[in-house]
Parts: sequence; structure tokens; C-alpha cells
Amino acid sequence: MRVGIIGTGHVGLVTGACLAKLGHDVLCVDSDIEVIRRLRNGELSFVEPGLPELVAEMVSLHRLQGADSIEEVVQQSEIVFICVSTPPKADGAVDLSSVETVARTIARSLDGYLVIVEKSTVPVKTGERIIRTIQMYANHEAEFDVVSFPEFSREGSAIQDFLCPDRIVLGVESRRAEAMMRELVQPIDAPLLVTDIKSAELIKHASNSFLALKISYINAVANICEKVGADVKVVADGMGHDRRINRAFLDAGLGYGGSCFPKDVSAFIAMAEEVGYDFSLLKEVRAVNDERKARVVAKLREALWVIEGKTIAVLGLAFKPNTDDVRGAPSLGVIDMLVEEGGSVRAYDPVAVPNARDIQSDRITYCQGPYEAADGADALAILTEWDEFRNLDMARIKKLLATPIVVDARNILDPGSLGDLGFEYHGMGR
Repeated sequence: MRVGIIGTGHVGLVTGACLAKLGHDVLCVDSDIEVIRRLRNGELSFVEPGLPELVAEMVSLHRLQGADSIEEVVQQSEIVFICVSTPPKADGAVDLSSVETVARTIARSLDGYLVIVEKSTVPVKTGERIIRTIQMYANHEAEFDVVSFPEFSREGSAIQDFLCPDRIVLGVESRRAEAMMRELVQPIDAPLLVTDIKSAELIKHASNSFLALKISYINAVANICEKVGADVKVVADGMGHDRRINRAFLDAGLGYGGSCFPKDVSAFIAMAEEVGYDFSLLKEVRAVNDERKARVVAKLREALWVIEGKTIAVLGLAFKPNTDDVRGAPSLGVIDMLVEEGGSVRAYDPVAVPNARDIQSDRITYCQGPYEAADGADALAILTEWDEFRNLDMARIKKLLATPIVVDARNILDPGSLGDLGFEYHGMGR
């Protein structure tokens, strides 16, 4: 099938490359012409494991190509995906201005039947607003359908998540659109749930908010574990053996971050308020998550007595491993607090330093490796659970640190082993 992608950021490029892998002909466009120039050369502007190779292969096979305009994409496609940015507003609601602009442009370019797919994460009722916008701005009585195809891929494993998902959700309102979407995803072996558009839109926010709830729940349990002397990892393992609960997303630590969970939780709260419901449960989820950064700083303060004048080695800047994304990264919040208290920060991350430098270049000394960061520091704080940090030579780290203090905000190290080496270890809920 001929597929168009409008917006070639993380979601759009992963979607386009994976659909090309499935055998479709994909044409991409982006408001940033540099992104399309790089795409035509098989290049990426962000980190996602396996994606550079997949993009290069699909470009070489001419299944994945760049376009110069939305009009070109619309006129050459049977199905067009809207994958533009939907950033949060100050009140937590979603800024849909880019979606609206794209819908108007599509309307003026329609010259035959087209399936228009919401792939950006959007609040419920966005589909009906897209329909209304296209009807208002089309040059003639347009023939089209709008479909909601929620995005469930995670940064760091996006290709696997797209090609081998837990489920595919399609929100449709016509048999014609349903038939075309079924054909599009037919090569993917996964349960297929066909719903109305509004239910599909809600499934996305309800899913991400529930996962955020699990994370905040286990972090709240971790607080209790610290007070009574229990180990939250053991508690989580015991909970996870219950098939009704499952072990996933029960890792206590610094909390969730990134461009999805914080935005989606706030957006769901705002959506609920718009229809007259106070989603107090999610407000508490958000509050628990926000508190985690201060708790890490409190552990460092407790260990160092005074943070002012001290140097802290920070390992990890990305909001999660296997990505260079620092949007909403809890690590940056911790660093801000440390600097505000007069501390100095020496930081290292395997891939996220360039993006962090764009945000906090004057607040951090960036290092080439974990051992350089630790050299002479008064404490070590692990803020992202990269595998590289699980396998550090901790005996070497101890020799480099001015004082052997470790705050493991992701609970990836073994307290017993570190104790044997002479470290003062501080975990989360341990």
C-alpha cells in the first residue's frame, strides 16, 4: 500500500520504517527540511537501537522516501499518518495546534478517498475534531475516513514494539477504512482490537496512566520499606508472581520521565476535568513521582551532611536507557536541586550528553566516562539504569571517589557487594 507519514520524529520515523519493512511504500514529510534531507541519506537525528540500519535498508530499497510537502504526500498516498508533536500546555492539556494545521492542509489537498490516521498521542474527541476541520476546509465534498491507531512503542525498543506488539488497536467508523487498515497491519502477528475512535483514543491515555500508577505505587511502597527496614525489590518480586499484578513496572527508583508518561498523565487529568471529573487518583500518582527527585537529593544530603561545596558524580542523563532523550528526565531535576544547594555536578551518559548540554550546559561538567566523572567526587549517584553502570569496576570507583558514598537511585547495584568493598550504599526502598 502507499502510505504517507506527516511528522518524521521518533514516532513518525519508526512507523514509516516499520511499515516499509512490512512491504509498503512509505513517503515521509516534516516541517524541518533538514530531517528530510537526513532521511534521504538514511540518517537519523536521534538514538533508537536498530533504527539506523532499518532506515538505511528501506531507503536503499526505495520503500522509504522523503517528500517536499504535505500536498505531495496526500496526493500520492492511500493512507496518511499524522505523527506531529503534541506538547503539553502549562495547564497540562495537550497543544493540538500542529494537528489542526495538518488537518487543514490535508483538507485542501484531497482529490480522492483517503484514510487519515491519528498516530500522535491525542486526547479523546480529537478524531471528531479532525473530521470537522477537514469538512470545513476541503475545497469540495471530500471523501475520507479518520482512524485512531494509538502508539504503544517504547523508546529504546520501538522497532520490536511496533512489529511484535502486545495488541493493535484500531478506532474506526467505516468498514472501508477498517478493511484498509486490516490490510496495512495484516503481516503483524498480534491480537487486533477494533473499536470506535473515542475508545481507541482513551485506551492510549488509560494504558500509559495505569503504568505510571504502578510505578508511583511501588515508589510509595519503597518509602514504607525504608521506614520499616524491608527491601522493596523483594516485595516487588513477591507481588509480581501474582499473575493479576505482574512484575513489570514495579521497579522502585527515581520515577518515570520522558516525553510520554508525564505528558499523558497530565493530559488525562485535564481531559477528566474538562468533562467534569476530578481524577484525584492520577493527581496523587503525579505527586508521588515528582517527590522522587527530592528524595534522592535528601539521601545525598543525609550522606554528605552539607551539599554546598561538594562534588557529585552523576551517572545517567537520559530518562531511560537505550535512548538519548532527556525530555522530562528526572536526572535533570535532581541536578537542578543539587546545583541550587551549591553542589557541583560531574556527569556522564553513554549517548545523552549532547541533548543534556543543550539544556544545562552551564550547570554540569560533562565527562567522557564513568571513571572520569567519579574522579575526586564526594559521592556517586546513579540516575539512569544503563547496563554499563551495572557492570562498573566498583573497586576502581572506590579508589577514585573522595568518599565512598553511592546513591543508587535505580537499585541496579548489589548492596552486599558494595558493603564488602567498603562503600556506604543508599538505595531506594532498600
